[in-house]
Amino acid sequence: MRTGPIVYYITAHGYGHGVRSADILNAIARLAPSVDTVVVSTLDPAFLRSRLDHTPREFRSRALDVGMVQLDSVRLDVERSRRAAAGLLDRWDELVVQERAFHDAVDASVVVADIPAIPIEAAASAGRPAIAVGNFAWDWIYEPYAESDSRWSPIVERFRRGYGRADLLLRLPFSEPMAVFPICEDLPLLSTPVPSRRDDLARHAGADAGKRWTLISFTTLEWGAEALDRVEAIPGTEFFSVLPLVWPGRRIHAIDRRRFSFAEVLASVDAVVSKPGYGIVSECIAAGKPLLHASRRDFREYPILVDAIERYLRQRAISEERLYSGDLGRDLEHLFQAPVPRETMPAGGADRAARRILDLARADL
Repeated sequence: MRTGPIVYYITAHGYGHGVRSADILNAIARLAPSVDTVVVSTLDPAFLRSRLDHTPREFRSRALDVGMVQLDSVRLDVERSRRAAAGLLDRWDELVVQERAFHDAVDASVVVADIPAIPIEAAASAGRPAIAVGNFAWDWIYEPYAESDSRWSPIVERFRRGYGRADLLLRLPFSEPMAVFPICEDLPLLSTPVPSRRDDLARHAGADAGKRWTLISFTTLEWGAEALDRVEAIPGTEFFSVLPLVWPGRRIHAIDRRRFSFAEVLASVDAVVSKPGYGIVSECIAAGKPLLHASRRDFREYPILVDAIERYLRQRAISEERLYSGDLGRDLEHLFQAPVPRETMPAGGADRAARRILDLARADL
C-alpha cells in the first residue's frame, strides 16, 4: 500500500528554517524516493528549490505563525509582533480546522512542523502523527514579553497547548530546553559541506581568486555610500553577497543562487559576515568557515547561538556601529588570526531525522 505524503510546514521567519528543512527533505527523498512530500511555507519557492535535490509533489503558500516582526536583520519591533500574534490567536481554531481538512484532502501520512503549532494541533485532532523540528519554539521566544506585558500570556499559552500535542520533537543543536514537548530526541548537525567552486565563481564574477573572499550574508543590510566606500577600500579582499542582497554599481559580487547555490558560495569563500542564526552558524560549522558575527541582543536565542559560535568556529563579534558603517577591515583581520575552535560537532542529523519521520509515516525504506 502506498504511503500518503509527508506534509512539511516551514516557518518563513528566518531562512535557517528553510535551510535545515531542505536538508531533511533531501534525506527523505534519498532514503524513500517513492514517498511524496508536500511543502507548506511562505518562504520564496525559488529559495527552497535552490536547496532541494528533488521536486516535492506540491508547494503550498500558507502562513501559520507570525514570528517576530523585524526592523532589519538584527532589530525587532516587539509591539507589531504582539499585534500580529494576537491576530493569529483570533483565527487559531479556524486555522486548525482548515489544516485538518487539508491533511484529509491529501491523505497525509505524517505532519512535520518547523515550527508552527497549528499544524501539530490539526494533525493530532485527527489522530495523525505530528512531529516538531526545531531548536526553539515560539512559546519560549514570546515568554519574556509576557512577564512584563500580560497581553502576551494567552499567546504563549496557546502555543504551548499546540506544541504539547506533538508525538515527537526532533530537537536540533543550539537549542533551548523545549520542555513543552512531551517526547524529545536530540539530533546532531544537519548540514554537510559541499565542494568549493572557487575557480568557477571567480570566472563567473570576474573576481580575483588570489585575494581573500568574504561573504556578506544578510537578508537586508542598509549600507549607504559612505559605508560601501569603506567596505570597498579594504585591501586584498573581494566581497560577495547572494541575491536578493545587492548594491547596484558596487564591486560587491551579487551571486544568483540559480547559478551557484548558497552552500557553494559559502564553500568557496574564506570568511563570512552575518548575524547569528541557526542556518548560517550550522553551515559555517559544517564548512569550517570563520564567522564575523553581528550582535542580535533582542533575540532570545542569541546567547545560545553565540555559545555555539565560540565553541565550534573561528569567530569574532563586530559591533552594530562598525557593521552599519561598513568598518569591517580591522575585525576581519582579527578574525583571520582567531584560534581554531576547541570542539567539533558530529554530523548526520538529516538522515536520522528523515528515518524517524519515515518511521512515523510507516514508509518502507
